[in-house]
Amino acid sequence: MNALTRIWSDGRRPERIAYAVGAALFLSGLAHALVLIATGGSWLGPLSMRKAVTFGLSFGLTLASVAWAASFLTMRPRLRGVLLGAFTAASVAEVALVTMQAWRGVPSHFNFETSFDTFVSMTLAVGGGVLVLTVIGFTAAALVEPGPAAPSLRLAVRAGLVVLLVALATGAVMIGRGVVAARGGDPQLAYTTAGSLKPLHAVAMHAILVLPALAWLLRFTGHPEAHRLQVVKTAVAADAVLTAVIGAESFTGIDPLAAPLPLLLLSALAAAVLAGTGIHALSGIEPAVRFARVLNGKARGR
Repeated sequence: MNALTRIWSDGRRPERIAYAVGAALFLSGLAHALVLIATGGSWLGPLSMRKAVTFGLSFGLTLASVAWAASFLTMRPRLRGVLLGAFTAASVAEVALVTMQAWRGVPSHFNFETSFDTFVSMTLAVGGGVLVLTVIGFTAAALVEPGPAAPSLRLAVRAGLVVLLVALATGAVMIGRGVVAARGGDPQLAYTTAGSLKPLHAVAMHAILVLPALAWLLRFTGHPEAHRLQVVKTAVAADAVLTAVIGAESFTGIDPLAAPLPLLLLSALAAAVLAGTGIHALSGIEPAVRFARVLNGKARGR
């Protein structure tokens, strides 16, 4: 618990703001989930309140994850503040606009029916561009600067940011495809073509939390750094395979749940290996904590 509270207490001002805003966005997603359940609304379609739920939950989690992962990077304070501030503002704008359109009962994306709806759709596209540019900045810093001292954490942060870029690039492709189809007079095609890439976008979006969290948890085990690095390498490889398989399925129009057996087995194996590394990290925490408490007790006894 102390380790978790220290993330907040040791955080810089831009990071604390991002954590607070991320929590608010996440709570917004939860609140809209309750609204959707209570009203018995549909979970499908571009008019569903589901979009307010998924955007709130996803952006809230991603914003906090990016702020936390970036806290390990060695960057100039001003650059860190500008990048994180821009990412925070863009995240708020994306969630707020999508939520507003959900309450209005109109599509948030690829909607050019009125001048206001066009403004919203284009603002969402610009916000997506800001997200891409800020993550490029963080990724460049992660790859160029020394970063965390522990090689395992350094690898996890770098890999998480690269995969996040894949997710955001996929989102940009989704928007581009949808806009072309909608402008061509076929809005239904816009949602269909963009929606086919959702599995890749979703899978790649949260590697920025999973991989650094794994490396962070391993620090509380009794394993040496060489072992921790090997576990993180295994997780990065498994995540890369899972992302690649889902990506190939998404771009070829294959439903991940109805994919050919070899692809299903490969993605299931990659997911199992990734989950296994997390279980391995969690299973090593309690013995290490207990051992540390014994050592502290002996030290006090002296």
